[in-house]
This record gives sequence, C-alpha cells and structure tokens, in this order.
Amino acid sequence: MKKIFLIMLCLSMSASVFSQKMSKDKNLLLSSIEKHKEELIKISDSIWALAETAFNETESSRILADYAEKNGLTVTRGVADIPTAFTATYGSGSPVISILGEFDALPGISQKTSPVKEPFKEGAAGHGCGHNMFGTASLGSAIAIKELMDAGKITGTVKFLGTPAEEKYFAKVWMVKAGLWDDVDVNVSWHPSAGIEADVQSGLSLIDFIVEFYGQSAHASMDPWNGRSASDALELYTTGINYYREHILPTSRIHYHIQDGGQVVNVVPDYAKLWVRVRDPKRSKMLPTYERVKAMAEGAAIMANVDYKISLVSGIYETLVNRSGGEIMQNNLELLGPITYTEEETVFGRAIQKATGKPEVGMDGTVHPLKETEENPGGGSTDVGDVSWNVPNINLGVSVAPTGTPWHSWAVVACGGMSIGHKGMIHASKAMAMTMLDLFQNPKLVTKVKEEFKTRKGDEVYEPMIDGPPPLNDK
Repeated sequence: MKKIFLIMLCLSMSASVFSQKMSKDKNLLLSSIEKHKEELIKISDSIWALAETAFNETESSRILADYAEKNGLTVTRGVADIPTAFTATYGSGSPVISILGEFDALPGISQKTSPVKEPFKEGAAGHGCGHNMFGTASLGSAIAIKELMDAGKITGTVKFLGTPAEEKYFAKVWMVKAGLWDDVDVNVSWHPSAGIEADVQSGLSLIDFIVEFYGQSAHASMDPWNGRSASDALELYTTGINYYREHILPTSRIHYHIQDGGQVVNVVPDYAKLWVRVRDPKRSKMLPTYERVKAMAEGAAIMANVDYKISLVSGIYETLVNRSGGEIMQNNLELLGPITYTEEETVFGRAIQKATGKPEVGMDGTVHPLKETEENPGGGSTDVGDVSWNVPNINLGVSVAPTGTPWHSWAVVACGGMSIGHKGMIHASKAMAMTMLDLFQNPKLVTKVKEEFKTRKGDEVYEPMIDGPPPLNDK
C-alpha cells in the first residue's frame, strides 16, 4: 500500500511539474487550435482531394488565403509575381515571426484513404509529401498567435507565407528574391514525417537544368546519312553522366529524366530534351559537379554533330541548421508529449507497411530526442534552405505516416487524407504555435537564434540560383 502511495505521489508531482511548464498562454494557444481543429481538417482534406501540382494550386491557395482572411489576417495574393503565392499577416512591430505553408502535390500518385494501392483518380496527382497538411497546420499556428495578440498576451507581427511549387520549381527562391523575408526575425517551418522531432539536420543543395539537342531529321532507312540525330547526342550525354558517377564525391547525386527522345522509329530525330539535376549536401561542392556535367553536354553535341542549349530551371541551397531554435522546439515537443493512436489507426499503419514491404511495426508517435547535427546527412532537398540562408529557421518533423513509409508515394497520400494525418497535422500546429510564442515572449531567445544564424552563415553571400521570372507556363 505504501509503495502504491509513493508511486501515485511521484506521478502527481510529475503532472504538477508538467502543468507548471505548460504556461497559461500556451494552453490558450492549444485551446485556439482545438477550436479550429475541425475546420483545419476540412481544409486539409479539401486540398488533399484537389491535389494541385506546382504553380497550378489555384484552389488550394485560395482556400488557405480565404481562411486566413476570414480569421482577420491581412492577405496579399499573387506575391513575387506568382499567382498562387500569398502572405497573411497580423500585428505590428517586432519581433516579426514568419511561418511557412506549402500546398502543392506530386503527379501520378493519386490514392484513396486505403492501405492498399487504389487510385482516387486514375493518373491524377496526390499529396505524397503531405503538403495538404503542411500549409494547413502552419496557418492554424498563425491564427492561434493572432488570437493571443487579440487577447493582449503578446505583441509583434506574425506572417504566414503561402509558398507554392516546392516539389518542382522551388518558388521560395523567387519569393526570397522578392524580399518577403527581409523584415522577418525568425522563420518557423515543419514537414510531415514518420517520426516526431525538432529537425536539426540540413538537406542537399541542388540545381535543375534542361539540356536540348538540335539536329537534322531524315528518313531512318532511306537516307540516314542526311540526318544528324539529336537522340544520339542525348544517349552519348547520358552515357557520359553514368560513367562520371564513379568519379563524383560519395555525397553527390546526379539524376536525369528523358523528356523527349524522338517521336517515331523511322525518323532520325532532330530534337531531344533532358531534365538534369545535380545535388550535394554543400552548395560549394555541388557547383563544380554542375559545371562538369554542363561541359559534357557540349562534348555530346560535338560527337553527334548537333547543336545544344542549356537552360537553368532553378537551384536551391542546403538548409542552414539552427540548433538554438531546435532546442526551443524540442522543449515544446516534450511539453506536448506523444501522439496516441487508436487500434484502427495502428492496424491501418501496419497494413501500409505490409503493402510497401516494410516491417509491420505500426505508428511511431513518440518524441525523439534532439539529435546531433550530421555533416553530410543525405536525404532530400527543399527550398526552405534558401529561406534559412536569409533568416534563422526553426524546423520540425511530425508523424503523419507509419515508420518506413516510402515518401513521395501513394502510401503517404493514403495516410494524409485520414485520421493518422489529421493527428500529426494538429500536433505540428500546436508545437509551432508554442515555439512562436516563446519567441514573442522572450527577446533573448530571438537574439540567441539570430546570433547562431550569423555565426553559421559567416561570410557566405547568398545568391539565388535562378535566371529570369518563375516558369509559370512550363507546367
């Protein structure tokens, strides 16, 4: 009996300590997000069903902007000469805390909310990166902060940025160039994931470019000697790239996608087109590889006796990590605690794992400890990196799919349109709102985050890797 009493006393003390750390203002934020919860889920599901791709997110953008306006934020649409980009702000003065919201989908991975592969609409796009939840959660955070400002609890400015085309063209690069973060002190962001953690890892810088070859058409059998084959140049070029892979840094990556290799078998093709991407965890190491791969296009053109053209699409920086910000986010994640799942959700998660050939371990709703920042983390790329080289960025990952789920796949789409995704989205919204509140209420934290940003950036001068306006018509 005494032992039971001691255990209950310890639990009571733990609960007391927890409640003391979760301030009244943070509880107000959580109440605000809970108040908007059903509407946020409805918005996320609407964007999930629309599944609009890069620069086509007309309705998805409108839904988010309209909800921001409905809740009293001042909305400016079509910023940075991008029709689907917008800002939604509230308040005045410092600090200015911004939060990112993405909402574009990926082509060809439409999926129902089913744990077996079953397209929602055959051949259509799907939210295989969870961006239907990304923008919605972030807007929920911004609205909660706005309501705390209305209650007289904090002062400053909150700025939600609706950022389209992350999957293909990286619209944030043009938005950075347009100065949309020039007045911001700290930026907050998140990304759907298979685990919960303050993200203190970088990503890969990359550059996208198009290579086109121009030759002379001719009959492929009657007089091929009168032809100069653009597809020959394309094949020589890809062969060169594949041989070059052996001699690049282990951290680097080269991808390509053949977009046009000729139309029919009996014509020597006079045109060929290739989309090429080069990556590395460090932009300084990625650029020499890029220059070499560009030079190889000229060699292929010479060998095939054709002309060639290289066009820059866009490029992005690796993410500049901010551990000071990560520590703030980590503290709030620990305050929130884990996500709990129903038996039905666990079964769904295991079915997803079975269908994708992964260990059937179910969902991971635990809060992971803050990790050490790796020198070369590998993984993917994001245009959040460009934001992070212009303003301190605090990032977060929250579970919206089971452990081991292949990203950019139908499996993520399935989870993002049902309760597993909904839970992760609301959890992320709360964690980001709490972190923003800490920044609004404690100027020393803002100073600390900004000082680390300056130290990590050093003498690096940010140069956007774009040439011309956003490729809005190249869809």
